Order: sequence, then C-alpha cells, then structure tokens
Amino acid sequence: MKKRLLVVGGGAAGMFCAVNAAQLNANLEVVVIEKSLKLLSKVKISGGGRCNLTHACFSVSELVKHYPRGATFLKKAFHLFAPTNTIEWFNARGVQVKTEDDGRIFPVSNNSQTIINCILNEAAVHNIEIQIAQSVTDMNKRNNNWVIRLASGKELSTDFVLVACGGFPKAEQFKWIKATGHTIVPPVPSLFSFNCPQHPITELMGISLPQVIIKLKGTPMVQSGPLLITHWGLSGPAVLKLSAWAARILAENAYQFKVTINWIPNFHENSCRERLVNMRTEKPTQKIFNATLFNLPSRFWHFMLNQAGINQEVRWADLTAKSQNILSRLLTAFELDINGKTTFKEEFVTAGGINLSEVNSTTMESKLHKGLYFAGEIMDVDGVTGGFNFQHAWTSGFLAASHIASFNENG
Repeated sequence: MKKRLLVVGGGAAGMFCAVNAAQLNANLEVVVIEKSLKLLSKVKISGGGRCNLTHACFSVSELVKHYPRGATFLKKAFHLFAPTNTIEWFNARGVQVKTEDDGRIFPVSNNSQTIINCILNEAAVHNIEIQIAQSVTDMNKRNNNWVIRLASGKELSTDFVLVACGGFPKAEQFKWIKATGHTIVPPVPSLFSFNCPQHPITELMGISLPQVIIKLKGTPMVQSGPLLITHWGLSGPAVLKLSAWAARILAENAYQFKVTINWIPNFHENSCRERLVNMRTEKPTQKIFNATLFNLPSRFWHFMLNQAGINQEVRWADLTAKSQNILSRLLTAFELDINGKTTFKEEFVTAGGINLSEVNSTTMESKLHKGLYFAGEIMDVDGVTGGFNFQHAWTSGFLAASHIASFNENG
C-alpha cells in the first residue's frame, strides 16, 4: 500500500528530498507544495545565475567551520552526505562540475538552469506531484496522519511531512510550525553588506581589495578576505562573513556599529610606519602620490593620503612624523561608522528557525513528532557565502528522504 510524503517548499532542500525519496521507494507518493509560482527560484539566481552548488571542502571538521550556527549539528550529517556525495549525485545524472580557485563549485555549463533541469527531470521521472501558489496555514496530527491546511481552505492528509520552506524573516511566520510545540530561535538576517552612505570612502565604489582584515569594534569578531567598496558602503566576502558570524550582535545594535579595517594585512601599524620611514631614505625626492605602496590601487592610495592630510606635492623627505603616524593608522586600523545594512544580491540568508535540539541530526526527523521532518534553512543553521548553504540543503534533504523511504519500507 502506498504512503504519502508531503513536501512544504519547492526550493533546493525540498525538491532534493522529494526526488530522492521517490527514487528510494517506489511505494511512496510524493507531493510538493510551493508558495510562489516558481520552483528552485534561489537556485536560479545563485552565483550570479551560475549556481554555486557546493564548496571544495572535503574535510568535515573543516567544512563545519563555515557555519556560524549549526556546526555541531551538521557534523554527523556531513559524515553521511557531504560535498563529495553532492558532486557524485549530479555527475550520475549527467551534470559535470568544476572547481574555481576560491573553492566554489559550479556546473561546467556556468548556468544554474542545468541544475534546475536535472532536479525537475528527476521529479518528472518519479511522477512527483507539484502544486504551486499554495501556502500552508496549519499543520496538525489526526490519528496517525498529518493534516495540512492550505490558505485556500483545502486540506491534505499525509503520512509524512517535510517542512523545507526556507528561512522566514519574521517570527510570526513560524506560527503554524510553533503550534506543533517546536521552539523557534528568533530569526535575524545574515549575509549582508554594510552601509555608510555619507562617508567619502564610497567615492571609491568599484574598487576591490584582495585581502583585508575587518573587525567589529568592541568585540572579538574578526574576518579576513576580499572586500569591495560600493556606492553605499562595504561588501565582498570579508564583510559577508563578518555579518554572518556577528548576525545577532548586529541585530541587537540595530545595525549601528563601528568596524576597523586593516587594508594591508601583512603589516601592522608599527611595521607600516617603518616602511614609510624607509621610503624617506630610499626615495626622498619622489612625490608620495606617485608611490602607490603595498600594491594598493592608485585611487585608493590617493584617497588614504587625502584622508591623512598629505597633499599631492609632498615628497618622502618632507613627510612629517605626525603624517606618518596618521597614514599608518589609516592603512592598518581604519575606523568606519556603519549605519544600516543591504541584502547582498541573492545571498539572503536568515539565522534562526527550528531549534536544533528538537531535530535528529542524522535523519532530520522531529524529536517531538514521528513523521515530521525539516530540511534546509527553516532550521537554525546558516552558512557563509560560497556554496555552504546549498550543501546544507542537499544534505538535510537527502537524509530526510533516506529516512522517510526506509521507514516507509519498514512499515
């Protein structure tokens, strides 16, 4: 006798669970409910439309370090389904992938539609029923079945439920899940850029620094990596990582905070000052504006000189000790007031969700209710940018599918 799996959410985690559960057990009827008009919409726009599928991080102990929340929970899960398994799964279905220099993995086609087509083809092969433009308002258990009520008033009865509808930005959106007795960790945004629209540094929009160290002042929170100056402030991997790790602190401070930036991380303030002093001996007659030290972009170098009050005519021999000190501090401990945030393109991620202590980390089944499962961002798990959030989606979706399929077989 067939049993039914109802998947709430047609994103990466939900669809991956659906196709794998259907493949693993032919006696399972699978239905996917999606609130919007499109399936896999985040897959479509991720990685600039190329889909950053996962990351070339094949050590579980290293992989979990990229998750500000959920690292311990994911350790067991990743031992069962890791980036290697993701690559093998897509390869087996004709999708070849490539690894870029920074470790991000994309389909060779450089087109996210390749990933979407692969998953939708699996859905078609296994006769998965898709219902779009349907949102859930209530979920409860009657006898041995789950009953899902839709906004339309329609009710669906099912043996198993997978909730994989992504991260809700507002706590009240979790109401129908909270009604089952599950605890919700309050949601806050993660992965966002920093706004400082009135600061003159925004005049340098478009300039990218390959490696900086950025610190949240007054905390131990610090990250390194590339940084991009935008017309509204700061973005790039270093900023996004800091926003993720400090997500709750920044929310508590209403996104009003200070950062300090070392633009030349191979130097600290004293060694930077020594380098400037040496230039007075090495090139005393050279105009400082023509120097461009530390491999910095010339526009950026000129901006820093202006900030230090050093005009275009000053030569190294004429650089005062006071100016040396100011410039050294600007280059290694540049302080910036941040006022607000901006979502980084498609990388919107929410920290918070289902409390992980209430979910089995190897099956994704609720510890409170048999037959209820969670996958993806609906749980209090989030990763930094680079394919880590998708990897969690594939992993949690697959583990839920495996348990649902085997449980069904056992009866």
